Amino acid sequence: MPSRTAAATTEIEKSHTMPGLQFNEPLSWRAGKPIAVAELLRRLQALSKEMQEMDQEEDERDSFTKVAKELVNPNLIAHKDKGVKALAASCLVDILRLCAPDAPYTGQQLRDIFNLIITQILPALADPSNAYNNQHLYVLSSLAQVKSILLLVDIPSAETLLKNVFQICFDVLSGSSKSSQGDELRKDVEINMTAMLVCLVDECNTLPPEVIDIIVAQFLRTDPKALGGNISKSKKNGAVDEKQSTLTLQQLPPAYDMAKYICNAVPERMARHFSQYFNDVIVDASTAPKEKAPSKGKKRRGEGADDSDDDLTGPTEEDLKELRKVHGLLRELWRACPGVLQNVIPQLEAELSAENIQLRLLATETFGDIVSGIGAAGLPAPPTLDPAAYPSNALSDPSENTVSLNLLTKPSSPLPFISAHPQAYSGYLGRKHDKSPLIRAAWTTGIGRILTTSAGGAGLSQQEEDRLMFDLCRMMGDADEKVRIAAVRVVASFNFRDIISKIGRAGGVTENSSLLATLADRVRDRKHPVREEAMVLIARIWGVAVGELSAGNEQISALVGGIPSKVLDTYYTNDMEIMALLDRVFFEQLLPLSYPPVKAKGTRLTNGHSQGAGGSQAAANHNEETMDPDKIRTERILLLVRDLDERAKKVFYAMQARQLVLSKVMTAYLMRCENYNGGVMEGNESEVKEHLTRIIKTFASMLPNPSQATADLWKFVKMHDRRSYQLVRFCMAPDSDYRTITKALKEFTKRIVESSSSMAASSGLLDTLMPLIYRVSLIVYNKSHVPAIMDFSRTDEKSLAATAHEVLREISSRTPEVLKAHVQEICKTLQDEAPSAQKPNEAGAVDNLKACASFAAKYPKEVPQDRKFVQAMASYALHGSPPEAAKYAVSIIWAASDKKEMLVRDLAQKCTKGFAYGGEGFLSRLATLSQLVLLAPNELDEQHTDATIDIAIKQILHQVREPSKKPADAYEWSSTVDTEAQAKCWALKILVNRVRSHPVAETLPEVASPVYSLLFKLIDQLGELSTASNTPPTHKSRLRLLAARLYLKLCTSKPHDALLTASAFNVLATVVQDPEKPVRVGFIHRLKKYLNAQKLPQRFYTIPFLFAFEPSDSLRSDTVTWIKSRATVFAGLRTQGSSSKTNIVLESTFARLLSLLCHHPDYGSATEDLVDFARYIIFYLQNVAKEDNLSLIYHIAQRVKQCRDAISASESTEHAAPSASEADERLYHLSDLAQTTIRKFEDMHNWTIQTLPSRIRLPSTLFAEIKSHSEAQRIAEHRYLPEGVEEGVEELLKAMVRAAKGTGKKRKSEGDHHAEGRDSKKPKGNLPIRKASGPKVAKEKKAASKKTAKTPKPKKKVEDKDQGSAERRRSGRVKEVEKSYAERDSEEDDEEMQMMDAPAEEEDTDTASEAYDSASEQFDEEDEVGKEGQDDDEEDAKDEPATRTAPKGKKKPPSASPRAKRASPRNKNSKQTRAKPSARGKAKTRDADDDDNDGLSEPPDFE
Repeated sequence: MPSRTAAATTEIEKSHTMPGLQFNEPLSWRAGKPIAVAELLRRLQALSKEMQEMDQEEDERDSFTKVAKELVNPNLIAHKDKGVKALAASCLVDILRLCAPDAPYTGQQLRDIFNLIITQILPALADPSNAYNNQHLYVLSSLAQVKSILLLVDIPSAETLLKNVFQICFDVLSGSSKSSQGDELRKDVEINMTAMLVCLVDECNTLPPEVIDIIVAQFLRTDPKALGGNISKSKKNGAVDEKQSTLTLQQLPPAYDMAKYICNAVPERMARHFSQYFNDVIVDASTAPKEKAPSKGKKRRGEGADDSDDDLTGPTEEDLKELRKVHGLLRELWRACPGVLQNVIPQLEAELSAENIQLRLLATETFGDIVSGIGAAGLPAPPTLDPAAYPSNALSDPSENTVSLNLLTKPSSPLPFISAHPQAYSGYLGRKHDKSPLIRAAWTTGIGRILTTSAGGAGLSQQEEDRLMFDLCRMMGDADEKVRIAAVRVVASFNFRDIISKIGRAGGVTENSSLLATLADRVRDRKHPVREEAMVLIARIWGVAVGELSAGNEQISALVGGIPSKVLDTYYTNDMEIMALLDRVFFEQLLPLSYPPVKAKGTRLTNGHSQGAGGSQAAANHNEETMDPDKIRTERILLLVRDLDERAKKVFYAMQARQLVLSKVMTAYLMRCENYNGGVMEGNESEVKEHLTRIIKTFASMLPNPSQATADLWKFVKMHDRRSYQLVRFCMAPDSDYRTITKALKEFTKRIVESSSSMAASSGLLDTLMPLIYRVSLIVYNKSHVPAIMDFSRTDEKSLAATAHEVLREISSRTPEVLKAHVQEICKTLQDEAPSAQKPNEAGAVDNLKACASFAAKYPKEVPQDRKFVQAMASYALHGSPPEAAKYAVSIIWAASDKKEMLVRDLAQKCTKGFAYGGEGFLSRLATLSQLVLLAPNELDEQHTDATIDIAIKQILHQVREPSKKPADAYEWSSTVDTEAQAKCWALKILVNRVRSHPVAETLPEVASPVYSLLFKLIDQLGELSTASNTPPTHKSRLRLLAARLYLKLCTSKPHDALLTASAFNVLATVVQDPEKPVRVGFIHRLKKYLNAQKLPQRFYTIPFLFAFEPSDSLRSDTVTWIKSRATVFAGLRTQGSSSKTNIVLESTFARLLSLLCHHPDYGSATEDLVDFARYIIFYLQNVAKEDNLSLIYHIAQRVKQCRDAISASESTEHAAPSASEADERLYHLSDLAQTTIRKFEDMHNWTIQTLPSRIRLPSTLFAEIKSHSEAQRIAEHRYLPEGVEEGVEELLKAMVRAAKGTGKKRKSEGDHHAEGRDSKKPKGNLPIRKASGPKVAKEKKAASKKTAKTPKPKKKVEDKDQGSAERRRSGRVKEVEKSYAERDSEEDDEEMQMMDAPAEEEDTDTASEAYDSASEQFDEEDEVGKEGQDDDEEDAKDEPATRTAPKGKKKPPSASPRAKRASPRNKNSKQTRAKPSARGKAKTRDADDDDNDGLSEPPDFE
């Protein structure tokens, strides 16, 4: 800069002392005669002091000439004394200030001056304790304020000096060179350095690349990896106290702040520099030479990079490392100075479309973090959803509003990226359609961060937030599991408040298509990692919401109240992996064992917030001393049970029932472990090993990996840890309180870990043992919970009384042992609340009575037997309300009283004497008589028995006190039961109980015959008993259901089952096709209960296969799941080598099914009717047939054609039935139809039917041999199927495959799973009708001859009003079931039942598998009170909603009267409830396990 150096030294020799500067002492010396340091320092101090006090004056500049020359003398600026250099520098900056703008130095002299300042003075600023720190500060201040630093720009080739000044300034502020005493830098050092550097950046047209590198590097100081342990400058030598290592950063590093200020002060210039910088780095890395990837085998499509990325590796690892560093810088730069990235964002946007997947991935991740305001330090610690915390989170919890205290991780976006760069944001959103799942997963994570941070605090519009939520919901159903997992984890990153306010805005878990509902559906995902993530998360959400649920928050209840139902509903999948996960989630998330923690308050989160602060539970206001953990835990259990739907509630109770059975198996296992004695046995070595092998095989079959489970269980056996055995026994013992069980579980876990050689070994062993320990432990039905349950049942606190009563009933029936400590209290309460003619009992008394009756049946001596208590029970028997209270009171008297005979006669006398319908307590008296004739038939004299029968028949059943004014064929269901219907139900139970308790086998047929005829009439005539046909329609449905269930109860006894003829059985089977859904539900539930308990002969397995046309999605799905579970049981028996007769139960049922269809009232020989009946066969095959048993099923179908029908030939039936010849023709039609269907089914699955070596015997009560060989030959050679049937069956199978694929691709909710919830929401007019989902075969005969090439359109004709109920039973019931096995001669059936019911060689070992499966399937089982024969027929379908099935016409109802003249039962709204023609063709053929597929990528198999 010539103008500034023009006054160089040309006139220095002529200079003279000017008036301005008074200092006139020499500062330079000749060689060999130096000035003493002390003297030199004095002179420099004097000069510095004088010049600092001077102002800039134009006419005084010449006075500085001499001094200026001496100050740049090498003797001064290169002096070895630091003080001399400091004072010299102070004087030099004053010269520059006073002579500005023209410096009195040459370029080389200026270089020497700035070299002194940069290398000596500025670094010394890092040590505030330096003796010359004031001089150093003065130099810096002068350079910044006077802007003398700009002279540096004019020095030729000053790039090195520029780099050094930036490097040293940032090093000083970053603390790279610290003082010996660790003093803090003054704030003005940062301010002046910043101002100085801003001036340099603003003045320089171009900055050296090294300077840009230095500035950019400062933004990496927020990266924890870069920070290391050097955050604090306040500690001597940079040491950081370990106890303070977790403290949050209160302010940003000064060097970071200085770089940020520089960029924001001159954004245009820095934007240009940064654009070039990032362009060079990104382009260099992205255009690096690509090498061929080493071949490591083919990748599965969709599991990594796509096909286009498989051939090239893209950037090297070193390039990728550099790229990641650069993209991390971009994140931090957007947080600090978004203006400098205006030219970089388009470059980043271009990366989104790069061919290389790694570049796209980096760009996608960076975009998501930039929009979210997330810097190099990453996200703050995610909120902890702790389900075991107490008090639980609340919406008003202050900690929910607390922002992150760590400035490095606090999301912050100075500008709203969405509006600042809309084009780039739009390109980012397009990545949701990327072909690579890695990109889609990263994109999903990114939008989750945008949502959780509200775009870095910039805010999101409601429309934009809704769009992102919709996209998140969509990604949760992505075809790739990595994307689905990412979506689930995004939801996990929300805090409780955001889950409710943001995610919950679209609806709760029960609302289809909402994000929460989609998340809940992931618990049934096909991939276990997704299932695990989703199930754990939603269970945690519910656990955290318990506080609000307890407080009665309706919004929270609507959003998350259905979560436990969704979780428990996975039980129906029968997947062992899911079952193990369910156990873990149930006892670690929904009902965590550590809830509530001992220290109930102030549970600390990882981010330092208190989750318990402000909790909404009432216990939050109590101190720790007054907190009752048992009551708090019980409340949580009751809250969970209260909100369960019917399906989930069955699972909950089944899990508790499972404990009772598995504890016996576990007891046997522990006993055998002790006998094994670590491998050292005194005797019976083979027997012990054999028993252990069987038990371990049983346990292993319940776990996901049977082979690994077997090895782990043997390992536990060989450990021979007796203390562990005792700990498991503590967990199973009914007298163990909750604290004992939890302590035992903790110690057991600790011992397993300590005894294993490695963490991996202990983890594997625990993964096997803990699900089993959870299943056998009395955690829920624990005696510690009983007092709190009783308290809730009495006080109705938080409206939990009904649930408390329900749970108490279950406890009393399943594990009455836990009531031992509280039974006296229950009895005392019952005694105090005993009713009388003037005073009714409390509403909850019936539950206490049932609990007491269950306990008394097992422990009669523990029940009070004093006179007052017995009198109280007698009062309940006579005046109890509801009538069930009287029933249980009689059971208690019979079980516990010493004078039961006298009391029985007294009660019978009081109940029969002067009995009048409508009299005081007449329903209770009927219930008492019903129980008396069951429990004490020998104690009742003939007079009382005759009076009881007379009351039941003449005064109750034969009377119609409120005749119906509706048509005679009206048939309806009502959720409420009027008094007359109740009376008839109890009267019917009286008659049946008398038959059940009849002691003389020889006279049983005579006594039972009238009752069987009465039951048959009720079922066959749709509940009508009156000859005037004026029974109220709602009574008829109740009576028909009860008659069917009483039939089942009678058949649980072998002598009574023998009295049920084959024709009566066929009529009984049609109840599953009753017009009213509650009737079907109540009947099938009771049937499944008895079959699970092995109380019914195997012929009853035929009935569930009539569900092929069931219109209710949920009912059909439940039945399908049940059949599959039974198939699993029988398959387990087969693998255990049990008798072959018990191995083929469901296969041999096929012969009975064909016989049942032969006598079905809907049977027709026309083409369309036979194709319709093929649905039954397909329904059977889909759920039973496998490649290994299809040959047997086909052989059975062939054998049917080699016999005649034995029912029509041997029985004289009261109802319309085919003649013997007609029945034979039907049987042969069905045999040919079955063989054709099986062949088509075989071809569709590419299976092969093998020829069996021997013939299967068919039940002799159903089939008779053909005597004539020629007749048998003629029948075998004749083809009975009319033309068109084979094509119709083929089209039917294809249509079902298409429907299955469609259901697989379309992810949907559980549909109609809940009988009382979802069915009631479906429009009644849209019920599917029979033949809805298959190909329509033309109804006209001439159409039967045509080939069924395609599915004709459904008919538009409206069904006739007076169509028969038979068609209604067929109406649209299309669904699928699964496998199982067995059949043979009817006489052998009873023998097999004895074999199955008989105890094995040792009950605790050999029946393990049967016991477990029986208990685990009893979802709908009711309580058995008292002895085996005690009456438990309570109305299962009492509260079921009425659901109509559609009439079809043409077919006849199953009744004894002329069918053609009887109109089908119909309610008053029949026009609305009839299925519309448009509903045809829409029936679903979804299998119960199709939900597992969720339509994600591949359609389900046909089965």
